[in-house]
Amino acid sequence: MSISTEPTTATRSQADQDYPLTPVPLESRKPIWSLAPLLMGFALTSTTLFAGGAIGPAFRFPEMLLIVLLGNLALGAYCATLGYIASRSGLPTVLMARFSFGNIGSRWVDFILGFTQIGWYAVTNAFIADALSELVGLPASWKWLAVVFFTYAFCVTAYIGYTAMDWLSRLAVPAMLILIAISLSIGLRDAGDLMALEPTQQMGFGAALAVVIGTFISGGTQSTNWSRFADSGRNAVWSTLFAFFLINGLLVFAGAFSTLVYGTENIVQAMAQQGILLGGLILLILNVWTTQDNTIYAFSMAGTNFFRTTKRHAFVIGGATFALVLALMGIYNLMIPYLLFLGTVIPPVGGIIMADFWLRHRGEFPPLESVRSAFNWAGVIAYVGAALIAYFSNQFSWGVAPINGVISAAILYAILSRVMPRQ
Repeated sequence: MSISTEPTTATRSQADQDYPLTPVPLESRKPIWSLAPLLMGFALTSTTLFAGGAIGPAFRFPEMLLIVLLGNLALGAYCATLGYIASRSGLPTVLMARFSFGNIGSRWVDFILGFTQIGWYAVTNAFIADALSELVGLPASWKWLAVVFFTYAFCVTAYIGYTAMDWLSRLAVPAMLILIAISLSIGLRDAGDLMALEPTQQMGFGAALAVVIGTFISGGTQSTNWSRFADSGRNAVWSTLFAFFLINGLLVFAGAFSTLVYGTENIVQAMAQQGILLGGLILLILNVWTTQDNTIYAFSMAGTNFFRTTKRHAFVIGGATFALVLALMGIYNLMIPYLLFLGTVIPPVGGIIMADFWLRHRGEFPPLESVRSAFNWAGVIAYVGAALIAYFSNQFSWGVAPINGVISAAILYAILSRVMPRQ
Protein backbone atom coordinates (compact mmCIF):
# COMPACT_ATOMS: atom_id res chain seq x y z
CA MET A 1 0.00 0.00 0.00
CA SER A 2 1.56 3.24 -1.07
CA ILE A 3 1.36 5.58 1.89
CA SER A 4 1.91 8.59 -0.33
CA THR A 5 -1.61 8.28 -1.72
CA GLU A 6 -3.41 7.75 1.55
CA PRO A 7 -3.82 11.17 3.22
CA THR A 8 -6.84 12.05 1.08
CA THR A 9 -8.68 8.93 2.31
CA ALA A 10 -8.42 9.79 6.01
CA THR A 11 -11.58 11.48 7.21
CA ARG A 12 -11.77 13.86 10.15
CA SER A 13 -13.49 11.12 12.17
CA GLN A 14 -10.62 8.73 11.47
CA ALA A 15 -8.07 11.33 12.54
CA ASP A 16 -9.92 12.09 15.78
CA GLN A 17 -9.93 8.38 16.63
CA ASP A 18 -6.26 7.75 15.61
CA TYR A 19 -7.10 6.15 12.25
CA PRO A 20 -8.54 2.84 13.48
CA LEU A 21 -9.66 1.63 10.02
CA THR A 22 -7.33 3.44 7.60
CA PRO A 23 -3.57 3.84 7.11
CA VAL A 24 -1.92 6.66 9.04
CA PRO A 25 -1.34 9.47 6.51
CA LEU A 26 2.08 11.06 6.07
CA GLU A 27 1.11 14.33 7.75
CA SER A 28 0.30 12.44 10.98
CA ARG A 29 3.58 10.51 11.14
CA LYS A 30 5.89 10.95 14.14
CA PRO A 31 9.70 11.23 14.50
CA ILE A 32 11.80 8.80 16.50
CA TRP A 33 11.95 11.03 19.62
CA SER A 34 8.16 10.79 19.82
CA LEU A 35 7.73 7.13 18.90
CA ALA A 36 10.65 5.61 20.81
CA PRO A 37 9.61 6.80 24.34
CA LEU A 38 6.04 5.64 23.73
CA LEU A 39 7.16 2.12 22.76
CA MET A 40 9.69 2.08 25.59
CA GLY A 41 6.95 2.98 28.05
CA PHE A 42 4.88 0.09 26.68
CA ALA A 43 7.77 -2.33 27.26
CA LEU A 44 8.44 -1.03 30.79
CA THR A 45 6.04 -3.37 32.57
CA SER A 46 6.27 -5.04 35.96
CA THR A 47 5.22 -8.46 34.66
CA THR A 48 8.52 -8.74 32.73
CA LEU A 49 10.35 -8.72 36.05
CA PHE A 50 8.81 -12.09 36.88
CA ALA A 51 10.44 -13.63 33.81
CA GLY A 52 13.81 -12.48 35.10
CA GLY A 53 12.92 -13.85 38.52
CA ALA A 54 12.29 -17.26 36.94
CA ILE A 55 15.65 -17.51 35.17
CA GLY A 56 17.87 -15.69 37.68
CA PRO A 57 18.24 -18.50 40.27
CA ALA A 58 18.63 -21.20 37.58
CA PHE A 59 21.89 -20.05 35.96
CA ARG A 60 25.27 -18.67 36.78
CA PHE A 61 25.55 -14.93 36.23
CA PRO A 62 27.36 -15.04 32.81
CA GLU A 63 24.88 -17.61 31.48
CA MET A 64 21.98 -15.50 32.68
CA LEU A 65 23.35 -12.47 30.82
CA LEU A 66 23.70 -14.53 27.63
CA ILE A 67 20.10 -15.74 27.87
CA VAL A 68 18.83 -12.19 28.39
CA LEU A 69 20.86 -10.98 25.41
CA LEU A 70 19.84 -13.75 22.99
CA GLY A 71 16.20 -13.86 24.06
CA ASN A 72 15.66 -10.14 23.74
CA LEU A 73 17.60 -10.00 20.48
CA ALA A 74 15.15 -12.51 19.00
CA LEU A 75 12.18 -10.65 20.48
CA GLY A 76 13.47 -7.30 19.24
CA ALA A 77 14.11 -8.62 15.73
CA TYR A 78 10.57 -10.03 15.49
CA CYS A 79 8.95 -6.81 16.72
CA ALA A 80 11.21 -4.59 14.60
CA THR A 81 10.29 -6.51 11.45
CA LEU A 82 6.60 -6.01 12.14
CA GLY A 83 7.32 -2.36 12.97
CA TYR A 84 8.99 -1.84 9.61
CA ILE A 85 5.99 -3.34 7.78
CA ALA A 86 3.64 -1.14 9.82
CA SER A 87 5.57 2.01 8.93
CA ARG A 88 5.61 1.11 5.24
CA SER A 89 1.87 0.41 5.13
CA GLY A 90 0.59 2.72 7.89
CA LEU A 91 -1.45 -0.23 9.21
CA PRO A 92 -1.68 -1.98 12.58
CA THR A 93 -1.58 -5.78 12.89
CA VAL A 94 -5.37 -6.17 12.96
CA LEU A 95 -5.73 -4.41 9.60
CA MET A 96 -2.76 -6.17 8.01
CA ALA A 97 -4.40 -9.45 8.99
CA ARG A 98 -7.19 -8.79 6.47
CA PHE A 99 -4.76 -9.54 3.65
CA SER A 100 -3.44 -12.78 5.15
CA PHE A 101 -6.63 -14.09 6.82
CA GLY A 102 -9.50 -12.50 4.85
CA ASN A 103 -12.27 -10.13 5.93
CA ILE A 104 -13.94 -12.61 8.27
CA GLY A 105 -10.83 -14.63 9.08
CA SER A 106 -9.09 -11.52 10.42
CA ARG A 107 -11.73 -11.27 13.12
CA TRP A 108 -10.11 -14.25 14.84
CA VAL A 109 -6.93 -12.18 15.05
CA ASP A 110 -8.98 -9.31 16.51
CA PHE A 111 -10.41 -11.65 19.12
CA ILE A 112 -7.20 -13.27 20.37
CA LEU A 113 -5.23 -10.02 20.36
CA GLY A 114 -8.04 -8.01 21.93
CA PHE A 115 -8.93 -10.58 24.57
CA THR A 116 -5.29 -11.02 25.54
CA GLN A 117 -4.91 -7.28 26.11
CA ILE A 118 -8.13 -6.86 28.06
CA GLY A 119 -7.16 -9.84 30.21
CA TRP A 120 -3.77 -8.35 30.98
CA TYR A 121 -5.43 -5.01 31.72
CA ALA A 122 -7.62 -6.68 34.36
CA VAL A 123 -4.80 -8.74 35.82
CA THR A 124 -2.39 -5.79 36.06
CA ASN A 125 -4.95 -3.57 37.80
CA ALA A 126 -5.47 -6.32 40.38
CA PHE A 127 -1.68 -6.64 40.65
CA ILE A 128 -1.10 -2.97 41.42
CA ALA A 129 -3.89 -2.99 44.02
CA ASP A 130 -2.20 -5.97 45.72
CA ALA A 131 1.22 -4.33 45.49
CA LEU A 132 0.01 -1.11 47.10
CA SER A 133 -1.72 -3.08 49.83
CA GLU A 134 1.56 -4.81 50.63
CA LEU A 135 3.87 -1.82 50.28
CA VAL A 136 1.87 0.89 52.06
CA GLY A 137 -0.49 -1.17 54.18
CA LEU A 138 -3.67 -0.34 52.25
CA PRO A 139 -6.63 -1.91 54.08
CA ALA A 140 -7.97 -5.03 52.34
CA SER A 141 -11.46 -3.51 52.36
CA TRP A 142 -10.18 -0.69 50.14
CA LYS A 143 -8.67 -2.96 47.50
CA TRP A 144 -11.78 -2.87 45.30
CA LEU A 145 -11.74 0.93 45.38
CA ALA A 146 -8.11 0.95 44.23
CA VAL A 147 -9.00 -1.42 41.36
CA VAL A 148 -11.86 0.86 40.26
CA PHE A 149 -9.69 3.98 40.43
CA PHE A 150 -6.75 2.55 38.49
CA THR A 151 -8.99 0.90 35.90
CA TYR A 152 -10.30 4.25 34.70
CA ALA A 153 -7.30 6.43 35.57
CA PHE A 154 -4.93 4.41 33.42
CA CYS A 155 -7.18 4.58 30.36
CA VAL A 156 -7.39 8.40 30.23
CA THR A 157 -4.32 8.80 28.02
CA ALA A 158 -5.46 5.92 25.79
CA TYR A 159 -8.83 7.61 25.36
CA ILE A 160 -7.19 10.84 24.22
CA GLY A 161 -4.89 8.91 21.90
CA TYR A 162 -1.34 8.97 20.60
CA THR A 163 -0.58 12.56 21.64
CA ALA A 164 -1.39 12.05 25.34
CA MET A 165 0.43 8.70 25.45
CA ASP A 166 3.41 10.33 23.76
CA TRP A 167 3.75 13.08 26.37
CA LEU A 168 3.21 10.69 29.27
CA SER A 169 6.02 8.47 27.96
CA ARG A 170 8.39 11.40 27.39
CA LEU A 171 8.06 12.31 31.06
CA ALA A 172 7.74 8.85 32.58
CA VAL A 173 10.39 6.84 30.72
CA PRO A 174 13.42 8.97 31.77
CA ALA A 175 12.13 9.03 35.36
CA MET A 176 11.73 5.24 35.41
CA LEU A 177 15.16 4.62 33.91
CA ILE A 178 16.78 6.88 36.52
CA LEU A 179 15.00 5.06 39.36
CA ILE A 180 15.97 1.64 37.99
CA ALA A 181 19.60 2.78 37.62
CA ILE A 182 19.65 4.00 41.24
CA SER A 183 18.24 0.70 42.48
CA LEU A 184 20.64 -1.43 40.42
CA SER A 185 23.63 0.62 41.58
CA ILE A 186 22.65 0.05 45.21
CA GLY A 187 22.11 -3.63 44.40
CA LEU A 188 25.61 -3.94 42.95
CA ARG A 189 26.96 -2.58 46.21
CA ASP A 190 24.94 -5.11 48.21
CA ALA A 191 25.50 -8.10 45.92
CA GLY A 192 29.15 -8.86 46.56
CA ASP A 193 30.76 -11.24 44.05
CA LEU A 194 28.05 -12.08 41.51
CA MET A 195 30.32 -14.56 39.74
CA ALA A 196 30.48 -16.67 42.88
CA LEU A 197 26.72 -17.18 43.12
CA GLU A 198 25.63 -20.75 42.39
CA PRO A 199 22.26 -21.75 40.79
CA THR A 200 19.61 -22.85 43.28
CA GLN A 201 17.03 -24.02 40.70
CA GLN A 202 17.04 -25.89 37.41
CA MET A 203 15.85 -24.75 33.98
CA GLY A 204 16.89 -25.70 30.47
CA PHE A 205 18.59 -23.17 28.19
CA GLY A 206 15.81 -23.42 25.58
CA ALA A 207 13.10 -23.09 28.22
CA ALA A 208 14.79 -19.98 29.60
CA LEU A 209 14.93 -18.44 26.11
CA ALA A 210 11.22 -19.22 25.68
CA VAL A 211 10.47 -17.43 28.96
CA VAL A 212 12.41 -14.32 27.91
CA ILE A 213 10.88 -14.18 24.43
CA GLY A 214 7.43 -14.95 25.77
CA THR A 215 7.51 -12.01 28.18
CA PHE A 216 6.27 -9.61 25.55
CA ILE A 217 5.84 -11.33 22.21
CA SER A 218 2.05 -11.04 22.38
CA GLY A 219 2.38 -7.32 23.13
CA GLY A 220 5.10 -6.99 20.52
CA THR A 221 2.76 -8.43 17.89
CA GLN A 222 0.52 -5.45 18.58
CA SER A 223 3.28 -2.83 18.81
CA THR A 224 2.32 -1.96 15.22
CA ASN A 225 -0.49 0.12 16.75
CA TRP A 226 2.26 2.72 17.35
CA SER A 227 5.04 1.87 14.88
CA ARG A 228 2.52 2.59 12.07
CA PHE A 229 2.97 6.25 13.09
CA ALA A 230 6.72 6.18 12.29
CA ASP A 231 7.86 8.71 9.71
CA SER A 232 10.32 6.20 8.20
CA GLY A 233 11.01 2.48 8.25
CA ARG A 234 14.39 3.07 9.85
CA ASN A 235 12.86 5.03 12.73
CA ALA A 236 10.24 2.32 13.24
CA VAL A 237 12.96 -0.33 13.47
CA TRP A 238 15.17 1.63 15.89
CA SER A 239 12.23 2.67 18.09
CA THR A 240 11.06 -0.94 18.33
CA LEU A 241 14.55 -2.24 19.10
CA PHE A 242 14.96 0.36 21.86
CA ALA A 243 11.76 -0.96 23.42
CA PHE A 244 11.90 -4.72 22.95
CA PHE A 245 15.64 -5.34 22.94
CA LEU A 246 17.05 -2.73 25.32
CA ILE A 247 14.16 -1.93 27.68
CA ASN A 248 12.62 -5.40 27.86
CA GLY A 249 16.11 -6.81 28.29
CA LEU A 250 16.84 -4.34 31.08
CA LEU A 251 13.70 -5.39 32.97
CA VAL A 252 14.38 -9.12 32.56
CA PHE A 253 17.89 -8.49 33.90
CA ALA A 254 16.51 -6.35 36.76
CA GLY A 255 14.12 -9.14 37.77
CA ALA A 256 16.89 -11.74 37.69
CA PHE A 257 19.31 -9.46 39.55
CA SER A 258 16.78 -8.54 42.26
CA THR A 259 16.00 -12.21 42.81
CA LEU A 260 19.67 -13.10 43.21
CA VAL A 261 20.44 -10.22 45.58
CA TYR A 262 17.20 -9.59 47.50
CA GLY A 263 15.20 -12.78 47.06
CA THR A 264 12.40 -11.04 45.13
CA GLU A 265 12.00 -10.45 41.40
CA ASN A 266 9.92 -7.34 42.08
CA ILE A 267 12.30 -4.39 41.85
CA VAL A 268 9.77 -2.23 43.70
CA GLN A 269 9.95 -4.53 46.73
CA ALA A 270 13.73 -4.55 46.37
CA MET A 271 13.69 -0.74 46.46
CA ALA A 272 11.67 -0.90 49.67
CA GLN A 273 14.43 -3.08 51.17
CA GLN A 274 16.99 -0.57 49.92
CA GLY A 275 15.24 2.22 51.82
CA ILE A 276 13.88 4.06 48.78
CA LEU A 277 10.21 3.05 49.06
CA LEU A 278 8.95 6.40 47.70
CA GLY A 279 11.02 5.90 44.56
CA GLY A 280 9.63 2.39 44.28
CA LEU A 281 6.05 3.65 44.49
CA ILE A 282 6.70 6.30 41.81
CA LEU A 283 8.30 3.64 39.62
CA LEU A 284 5.34 1.30 40.15
CA ILE A 285 2.71 3.89 39.18
CA LEU A 286 4.58 5.14 36.10
CA ASN A 287 5.55 1.62 35.11
CA VAL A 288 1.98 0.35 35.14
CA TRP A 289 0.43 3.50 33.65
CA THR A 290 2.64 3.59 30.54
CA THR A 291 1.86 -0.08 29.86
CA GLN A 292 -1.82 -0.07 30.76
CA ASP A 293 -2.75 2.80 28.45
CA ASN A 294 -1.01 0.99 25.59
CA THR A 295 -2.82 -2.22 26.53
CA ILE A 296 -6.33 -0.75 26.49
CA TYR A 297 -5.45 1.20 23.32
CA ALA A 298 -4.52 -2.10 21.63
CA PHE A 299 -7.86 -3.57 22.72
CA SER A 300 -9.71 -0.61 21.23
CA MET A 301 -7.91 -1.08 17.89
CA ALA A 302 -8.85 -4.77 17.79
CA GLY A 303 -12.45 -3.89 18.66
CA THR A 304 -12.83 -1.30 15.92
CA ASN A 305 -11.63 -3.76 13.28
CA PHE A 306 -13.80 -6.59 14.63
CA PHE A 307 -16.96 -4.48 14.41
CA ARG A 308 -15.76 -2.30 11.49
CA THR A 309 -16.44 0.94 13.34
CA THR A 310 -14.35 4.06 13.89
CA LYS A 311 -15.62 4.53 17.47
CA ARG A 312 -12.33 3.68 19.15
CA HIS A 313 -13.11 5.81 22.21
CA ALA A 314 -16.13 3.66 23.01
CA PHE A 315 -13.96 0.54 23.09
CA VAL A 316 -11.51 2.19 25.49
CA ILE A 317 -14.28 2.86 28.03
CA GLY A 318 -16.15 -0.37 27.34
CA GLY A 319 -12.98 -2.44 27.52
CA ALA A 320 -11.91 -0.83 30.79
CA THR A 321 -15.33 -1.57 32.28
CA PHE A 322 -15.17 -5.20 31.14
CA ALA A 323 -11.67 -5.49 32.64
CA LEU A 324 -12.99 -4.00 35.90
CA VAL A 325 -15.63 -6.73 36.11
CA LEU A 326 -12.99 -9.41 35.49
CA ALA A 327 -10.70 -7.95 38.15
CA LEU A 328 -13.42 -7.63 40.78
CA MET A 329 -14.55 -11.21 40.08
CA GLY A 330 -11.09 -12.41 41.11
CA ILE A 331 -10.26 -13.69 37.65
CA TYR A 332 -6.51 -13.38 38.30
CA ASN A 333 -5.71 -17.03 39.03
CA LEU A 334 -7.87 -18.35 36.20
CA MET A 335 -6.74 -15.80 33.66
CA ILE A 336 -2.97 -16.24 33.82
CA PRO A 337 -2.78 -19.78 32.34
CA TYR A 338 -5.18 -18.83 29.56
CA LEU A 339 -3.27 -15.67 28.73
CA LEU A 340 -0.02 -17.63 28.61
CA PHE A 341 -1.72 -20.08 26.24
CA LEU A 342 -2.76 -17.18 24.02
CA GLY A 343 0.81 -15.94 24.17
CA THR A 344 1.83 -19.25 22.60
CA VAL A 345 -0.66 -19.10 19.75
CA ILE A 346 -0.34 -15.37 18.96
CA PRO A 347 3.22 -15.33 17.45
CA PRO A 348 2.17 -17.30 14.31
CA VAL A 349 0.04 -14.28 13.37
CA GLY A 350 3.22 -12.21 13.02
CA GLY A 351 4.95 -14.91 10.97
CA ILE A 352 2.06 -15.08 8.52
CA ILE A 353 1.85 -11.29 8.14
CA MET A 354 5.59 -11.11 7.41
CA ALA A 355 5.39 -13.83 4.75
CA ASP A 356 2.28 -12.23 3.25
CA PHE A 357 3.92 -8.81 3.02
CA TRP A 358 7.31 -9.87 1.64
CA LEU A 359 6.47 -12.94 -0.46
CA ARG A 360 2.92 -12.50 -1.65
CA HIS A 361 2.71 -8.70 -1.92
CA ARG A 362 6.40 -8.04 -2.66
CA GLY A 363 6.82 -5.43 0.07
CA GLU A 364 3.73 -3.29 -0.61
CA PHE A 365 0.15 -3.95 0.47
CA PRO A 366 -2.65 -3.01 -1.93
CA PRO A 367 -5.56 -0.85 -0.71
CA LEU A 368 -7.65 -2.42 2.05
CA GLU A 369 -10.70 -2.20 -0.20
CA SER A 370 -9.13 -4.81 -2.47
CA VAL A 371 -9.68 -7.53 0.17
CA ARG A 372 -13.01 -9.05 -0.88
CA SER A 373 -12.72 -12.69 0.20
CA ALA A 374 -14.16 -13.78 3.54
CA PHE A 375 -11.24 -16.12 4.24
CA ASN A 376 -7.71 -16.43 2.96
CA TRP A 377 -7.48 -20.17 3.52
CA ALA A 378 -3.72 -20.23 3.08
CA GLY A 379 -3.44 -17.96 6.12
CA VAL A 380 -6.09 -19.79 8.15
CA ILE A 381 -4.57 -23.24 7.57
CA ALA A 382 -1.01 -21.99 8.10
CA TYR A 383 -2.08 -20.39 11.37
CA VAL A 384 -3.74 -23.55 12.72
CA GLY A 385 -0.71 -25.67 11.83
CA ALA A 386 1.82 -23.22 13.28
CA ALA A 387 -0.21 -22.67 16.46
CA LEU A 388 -0.26 -26.44 17.04
CA ILE A 389 3.49 -26.62 16.45
CA ALA A 390 4.07 -23.80 18.96
CA TYR A 391 1.71 -25.36 21.51
CA PHE A 392 3.30 -28.83 21.39
CA SER A 393 6.77 -27.29 21.32
CA ASN A 394 5.87 -25.72 24.64
CA GLN A 395 4.37 -28.92 26.03
CA PHE A 396 7.29 -31.18 25.10
CA SER A 397 10.16 -28.66 25.25
CA TRP A 398 10.94 -28.81 21.54
CA GLY A 399 13.14 -25.79 21.08
CA VAL A 400 11.76 -22.30 21.71
CA ALA A 401 7.98 -22.35 21.24
CA PRO A 402 7.40 -18.72 20.14
CA ILE A 403 10.20 -18.89 17.57
CA ASN A 404 8.91 -22.23 16.30
CA GLY A 405 5.47 -20.67 15.89
CA VAL A 406 6.73 -17.66 13.91
CA ILE A 407 9.04 -19.62 11.60
CA SER A 408 6.62 -22.48 10.92
CA ALA A 409 3.79 -20.01 10.22
CA ALA A 410 5.89 -18.12 7.66
CA ILE A 411 7.02 -21.32 5.93
CA LEU A 412 3.54 -22.86 5.84
CA TYR A 413 2.00 -19.67 4.50
CA ALA A 414 4.69 -19.27 1.84
CA ILE A 415 3.98 -22.80 0.59
CA LEU A 416 0.18 -22.70 0.84
CA SER A 417 -0.19 -19.28 -0.78
CA ARG A 418 1.60 -20.68 -3.86
CA VAL A 419 -0.21 -24.01 -4.17
CA MET A 420 -3.72 -22.91 -3.20
CA PRO A 421 -5.87 -21.01 -5.72
CA ARG A 422 -6.18 -17.26 -5.14
CA GLN A 423 -9.58 -16.11 -3.95
